Amino acid sequence: MHDDRSLVEARLKRVLDERVRPAVYPESVPLDVAVWHAPGEPVPVAEGLAAEPEPIEVGARWGAPWGTSWFRVTGTVPEAWAGRTVEAILDLGFDENMPGFQCEGLVYRPDGTPVKGLNPRNQWVRVGAPVDGGEQVRLHIEAASNPVILDYHPFLPTQLGDKETAGSEPQYTLARMDLAVFDETVWQLVIDLEVLGELMAELPVESARRWDILRAVDKALDALDLQDVNGTADQARSRLTEVLATPGAPSAHRISAVGHAHIDSAWLWPLRETVRKVARTTSNMTALLDDEPDFVFVMSQAQQWAWVRDHRPEVWARVKKAVADGRFVPAGGMWVESDTNMPGSEAMARQFVHGKRFFLDEFGIENDEAWLPDTFGFAAGLPQIIKAAGSKYLLTQKISWSQTNKFPHHTFRWEGIDGTRIFTHFPPVDTYNCSMKGGEIAHAAGNFKDKGVARHSLAPTGWGDGGGGTTREMVAKAARLRDLEGSATVTWETPQAFFEKASAEYPEPPVWVGELYLELHRATLTSQARTKQGNRRSEHLLREAELWAATAAVRSGFPYPYEDLDRIWKTVLLHQFHDILPGSSIAWVHREARRTYERVAEELNRIIESAQRSLAGEGDTPLVFNAAPHTRAGVPAGGARTPAGQDRTALTARPGGGHVLDNGLLRVEIDARGLVVSAYDIEADRETVAPGRAANLLQLHPDFPNMWDAWDVDEFYRNTVTDLTDADEVAPDGSGVRVVRTFGASRVTQVLSLAPGERRLVVDTEVDWHETEKFLKLAFPLDVHAERYASETQFGHFHRPTHTNTSWEAAKFEACNHRFVHLEEPGFGIAIVNDSTYGHDVTRTVRTDGDGGTTTTVRASLLRAPRFPDPETDQGVHRFRHALVPGAGIGDAVREGWRINLPERRLTGATEVAPLVTSDRDAVVVTAVKLADDGSGDVVVRFHEAFGGRVRARLTAGFEVAAVAVTDLLERPLDDATAPEIRDGRIALRLRPFELVTLRLRRA
Repeated sequence: MHDDRSLVEARLKRVLDERVRPAVYPESVPLDVAVWHAPGEPVPVAEGLAAEPEPIEVGARWGAPWGTSWFRVTGTVPEAWAGRTVEAILDLGFDENMPGFQCEGLVYRPDGTPVKGLNPRNQWVRVGAPVDGGEQVRLHIEAASNPVILDYHPFLPTQLGDKETAGSEPQYTLARMDLAVFDETVWQLVIDLEVLGELMAELPVESARRWDILRAVDKALDALDLQDVNGTADQARSRLTEVLATPGAPSAHRISAVGHAHIDSAWLWPLRETVRKVARTTSNMTALLDDEPDFVFVMSQAQQWAWVRDHRPEVWARVKKAVADGRFVPAGGMWVESDTNMPGSEAMARQFVHGKRFFLDEFGIENDEAWLPDTFGFAAGLPQIIKAAGSKYLLTQKISWSQTNKFPHHTFRWEGIDGTRIFTHFPPVDTYNCSMKGGEIAHAAGNFKDKGVARHSLAPTGWGDGGGGTTREMVAKAARLRDLEGSATVTWETPQAFFEKASAEYPEPPVWVGELYLELHRATLTSQARTKQGNRRSEHLLREAELWAATAAVRSGFPYPYEDLDRIWKTVLLHQFHDILPGSSIAWVHREARRTYERVAEELNRIIESAQRSLAGEGDTPLVFNAAPHTRAGVPAGGARTPAGQDRTALTARPGGGHVLDNGLLRVEIDARGLVVSAYDIEADRETVAPGRAANLLQLHPDFPNMWDAWDVDEFYRNTVTDLTDADEVAPDGSGVRVVRTFGASRVTQVLSLAPGERRLVVDTEVDWHETEKFLKLAFPLDVHAERYASETQFGHFHRPTHTNTSWEAAKFEACNHRFVHLEEPGFGIAIVNDSTYGHDVTRTVRTDGDGGTTTTVRASLLRAPRFPDPETDQGVHRFRHALVPGAGIGDAVREGWRINLPERRLTGATEVAPLVTSDRDAVVVTAVKLADDGSGDVVVRFHEAFGGRVRARLTAGFEVAAVAVTDLLERPLDDATAPEIRDGRIALRLRPFELVTLRLRRA
């Protein structure tokens, strides 16, 4: 037989494009359209419906950036259409290639009832099926003219990312506003032909199945009269019945399709727009659930559910009904799909506490899975947090974006720092926006790494990022793929059903130990420094507020601010979303975040000051309050005491220029360039700074990644570096040394100080930053031989190699730490601690001259200056604090990390304050002391082993304890946990390395 395959395939494409798809709507009449442009921010629905619109014609421009326009469309169904299905086609000027990234709309009836959302892939509204003819149609569209930020030429700087700079130029052209006859037979033919054509293209040319499909398609096209597609579509479909009914092979890969709309809580749009995006999507999905009995939709992020409840009660009623029917499924159990690298221990725990509690309170549903499809890598401390929250699964697909190494599994157990293992799945479809195309389904089956031992995978199906969700076309395709020869099988299922099947069929999957590092988007650890500082500061202020309020509530009857703390926690958790905290959102988002963090700090400081005043009483005794988890200068952790006197640090001139700081423990030499050329540990008789090198070295790199400006730093940035060694001023500043430098259009002022009695050189850095596309680092070249180093993560620390033996190590050229980085060789260690930075790199070289020793350089990442999506990223003044701690063991690193983030507070009062809870071992770090969320008055204490070893300790309560229970993060007693023994208010503990424990103490 002659090979006519290419001919038939080309025929299929043209007939579909030019004849069949246009025939889905064979007849149409225009609607009358009028519009009212809201003058400022979005208005309530009632106001938009009541506004008096002006006529507008198709083809007219509309919509200033970030504006809201209320369209009213009216018309009459022609009498001749009686008995037929009629839809309104409402095209606001969509580009169908940009679902979620363009204008969008929510359609209402005149009484304010929401109908469904409009987006580039969902432009229809059902009027009647069938109609009687003569019906009056009146619909209102709340249309958002969100500008396109990520365009066909992506990553170009734009002022459209903030309403204050975006201007008023109309963004869109009204395209089509019609009533039209919907021919479902033709629409079904389109789906038939698309499914078969896409499947055919994925099958081997030599396979019989491909040729069976080709011949069936050829016959269907023969049966189609191109001059009368609507009259012959049924005949064409009949030619495809047999080939669509051929069942799949028993060995076919099995895909659990999950209706999904990954909606970024903020990204290329502000938070207020996400509220509306969620309303549009949930309106669409509840409508689709009504039409498609097999369809199941999931939505994560409790914050987004709360937005619907609080802002769109009419949509919320439909959502609640769909949840009760088991078709609209809460997923993930987190407040938002947060970043997991940078949130601190307690914040990561509270993501689950607030997320799971919302779903329990609203629906009585508890999630077993963490659902994080788009998060930029996963910290090694996360598995035990997931487990401690009562969950046992994790789903993500973002690791498929890694540039260098292909992850070896799709289903596996992920082991965290304490040994906890979580059953984890990476959907091999490699997208969270699956649209049921044949190429996607074939890729999922072929790409699946665990063939032969497992055959289930999950496909999140629907348009996401900016929302939209699943379409009726996707549902129709999935129906044909349920059992079709040559394809993976597709079934709509909940995440729980998928995970139960996947874990049952693969009870002993391979294990991956340590962080799930994304080999991409590394610069998100540095971009938008103010947002990151706001997060870090808020986390520690929340710790203080809970600690002092709980202590005051127990000691003096202080009214514990349950509702305020709950609200503030949710605000901070929201801003940990994986495009806010990582610094990858538009200018508007980060401008609002800065103001939000300022309000949060003001409110939390009021709570802290009120609680401390209640504890201290009125008097003139000077008191120091210590909120850190370790005793500091004689002040116990969680207590207040009169400060002890301190010696002074000697500041002398350095021969050859510069200054020397000496406090009897450390002697630090700062040369005439303002660089630290020696940090000598007097007790250890050991130099810290590598020979011939200088610490406190600011280094400037060009920073122009190949794409994803705010997200990425590419390794070639290191090829060019400028050491900032010229100083405008190096002079004494009190008991420290002040260094001033200028470079480019920027200025740096540093103060280097050595506290009396402390083995800690503090570096306070103020940068007035006005560079673009530059990367600023602060370098500490250290004389230490270390093959690995520790960086703090949630509830512990994680080791990374300092070498680049393999591509996996080489890819980690920028990594995350929380409060410290620690390096050591036997007998001597060094820590670098910080108050607000996350990104860093560690490199090692062997000195070829002199002693042949090893120089290990730690560099903290301070600032970047990408121009997309915020062209003014980080311009202005920033302040950072770092400290070099020579002679530090891992315990010193932990202690100094807390110290630099929780400065002491001073006030006068009548009496010292004893701690509410204390630990007798520094390795047991208390991360939270609070009252139980249920208002019972019980004291909740959360702690972990922080050094990486086993420990026996005693926790002492500063109040009479009636009972103690081990709980999960939601403060519910664990059935399988043995309550620890209490004697005289002391609780005996045995902890394994990095073990996380939550205790609930009932007061007598």
